[in-house]
Amino acid sequence: MIYGEEGQSSLNMKFNSIRMAGGVNSLDNFARSWQRASLFPEIAPQRRGSVVIQDDESETVPRDEEETVAPHKSLLRQQLESSPDQNREPAVVEDPASREELSSVNTRLLGNEVFSHTLPGTPLGRTPSASYGTWSSRLNDESRRHVAELFTEHEAGSKEPDKETEPLLVKQVQRDDGTKAHMIVGQSTLPQTVFNSVNVLIGVGLLSLPLAVKYAGWVCGMIFLFLSAYITNYTAKLLAICLEADPSLVTYADVAYISFGSKARIVTSILFSLELIAACVALIVLFADSLDALLGGWSILGWKIFCGLVLVPLNFVPLRLLSLTSILGILCAFGIVGIVFIDGLLKPTYPGSLRQPAPTYAFPQTWMTLPLSLGLFMSPWGGHSVFPNIYRDMRHPAKYTRGLRYTYTFTYILDLAMAIVGVLMFGDDTRDEITSNILLSSGYPSALSILIVVFIAIIPLTKVPLNSRPIVSTLEILVGLDPRGLAPDSHLHSLSPFLRNLLSIGIRILTIVIMVIVSIIFPDFDSIMALMGSALCFTICVVLPCLFYLKIYGDEITWTEKVCNWVLILICGGCAVVGTVWAVIPKSKLGIE
Repeated sequence: MIYGEEGQSSLNMKFNSIRMAGGVNSLDNFARSWQRASLFPEIAPQRRGSVVIQDDESETVPRDEEETVAPHKSLLRQQLESSPDQNREPAVVEDPASREELSSVNTRLLGNEVFSHTLPGTPLGRTPSASYGTWSSRLNDESRRHVAELFTEHEAGSKEPDKETEPLLVKQVQRDDGTKAHMIVGQSTLPQTVFNSVNVLIGVGLLSLPLAVKYAGWVCGMIFLFLSAYITNYTAKLLAICLEADPSLVTYADVAYISFGSKARIVTSILFSLELIAACVALIVLFADSLDALLGGWSILGWKIFCGLVLVPLNFVPLRLLSLTSILGILCAFGIVGIVFIDGLLKPTYPGSLRQPAPTYAFPQTWMTLPLSLGLFMSPWGGHSVFPNIYRDMRHPAKYTRGLRYTYTFTYILDLAMAIVGVLMFGDDTRDEITSNILLSSGYPSALSILIVVFIAIIPLTKVPLNSRPIVSTLEILVGLDPRGLAPDSHLHSLSPFLRNLLSIGIRILTIVIMVIVSIIFPDFDSIMALMGSALCFTICVVLPCLFYLKIYGDEITWTEKVCNWVLILICGGCAVVGTVWAVIPKSKLGIE
């Protein structure tokens, strides 16, 4: 018995050593970072549990030696002293005195001459090293008032934290006007941030990219895909700069609120709700289309109802478990991409072969389909609703730009490869989901087709419950089930436990039912993705970040940059309107069917 216990103890020690190998980038820390990132999406502002740490506690987790710099040098000073081609970026934050020296510096966060700007004393690092530190807030009087209102609103709510989520580490800092604020102490390293960001961007939207190239042609399609990646990369940096206006800002909704007030937060909440619903509906449609193509038997309607029945119990799974199982979603997405490549190489003849490509066109066969492609090209880049949280969770925010570069380069290459391979394999026969082409064509190994269906089935089962949870939480707050959204004197606290549980169960079931009904009303995967990309992604990922940036820093940036941002707003706003209209027009009127 003693020998068995010693063997088990030795095995546990070996397992723990594997988990903790790599220090800050250990498997255990990767899992924690992944779990935090999975819980970032939210609609209504919610109170998260927090632990206030002192200055010396923030360094308990070891830093990489090569990333540590002298504390007496400011982060911006370090950036200016380093040559432009250096990849190393400092890891700590300046002291108050050296920030005053940099009253006017050209930040390198954007890394682009056209969009470069002058931000006096803009802090690009994390918490100051003094006990409370000072933070030179960039907010005007109106935005400062909104920050105060935001803080008061959070404090007025229930002090009961969310028991399903890991408490945040926060530190108290002092603004230059003497007021104090709490800011999140980031915990994710650069590799963890890149991993989380890739997970945000890689989704089922890439399955419709071959159809987008078919609609737009090679020339327009490649230009649109590149511009969508380039512009959203730029606006992701703008959001980080907006967050640096004040240490208390954490989420996209916070930036919206301090920019334009409570109405802007309502608008973003509506947009986030629609985005999450559209993503869940698209996953249900993909599930039903794929299973119907391979197995048949039931109708597509039957498979959608079956998917809803499976999703209902999963909607009651705790968030901590959902966040861990969501890693299966991204693994399945990579698996689908790999199988499409393999199938294309294995099949010798058209259709569906890379060895004998299908006829393709440099320009659209009918220009009426070009606006429909705009939303399809934009849909894979919808990660801006959580990028602010990802930025705040970084241990070294100065590396945010590098993390975006790695993330967007990898995602762009993967999306580009899928778009090219898919349209080369099927040409004019390309369907709304490239996987449907694979499943409906002969000549492929049956084992690979089964794997595709398995992967597609897993994605909604892991993603939909996680994506629907912010909607559930918002509804629970609205009906008074969540004490975090109530004032202490609210009469809704008097609801009996039985009624609370009954309403909570009803909300979770109703959420899935509504999504299934919407998937029945809007059965076309490409139309859903085009609508989401045009109406939502253009707005959330481009138009609003530019507006926030102009509102907060409009008096400090150059005239050239101001014009460039307004041009971007007008062009992308026009694309959003045109793409949305084309997405709802019947395809028969566009000459597609």
